[in-house]
Amino acid sequence: MGSMRKQMLIQQKASFEQTLKERLAFLAGKEDKSLKPERDTIVRKLKADIKAVKNRVRTVTDIEKRTEEMARIKAEKAAAPKKEAEPAKAEKPKKGAEEGKAKKPKPEKPAKPKAEGPKEEGAPKAKAEPKS
Repeated sequence: MGSMRKQMLIQQKASFEQTLKERLAFLAGKEDKSLKPERDTIVRKLKADIKAVKNRVRTVTDIEKRTEEMARIKAEKAAAPKKEAEPAKAEKPKKGAEEGKAKKPKPEKPAKPKAEGPKEEGAPKAKAEPKS
């Protein structure tokens, strides 16, 4: 997929460069000295587009290189003989299990009694009368 993107970017770059050449030729053909290529907005935009495409192409190339490097490393790992698991790591016992510390038993809490039946919501509540 990266190669398709890279080809597309190279085509864009070529298109921008061709347009830039045409614009510079147009400006050179004009006799008006106020149309300098450095100050022309179209020329500056085309140069910025070319620079951006160059950066994108460089990024795609870097990604392709990294992918090839990872594939090479993966192939080397697959071809290398597998090492046996080190038994020294598995033999280390835990310190807590060795000492045999017992946990303190938690005191049992009495169970809360559940309310039986639904509450009566329809009954009006008595209001407290203000003291005078």
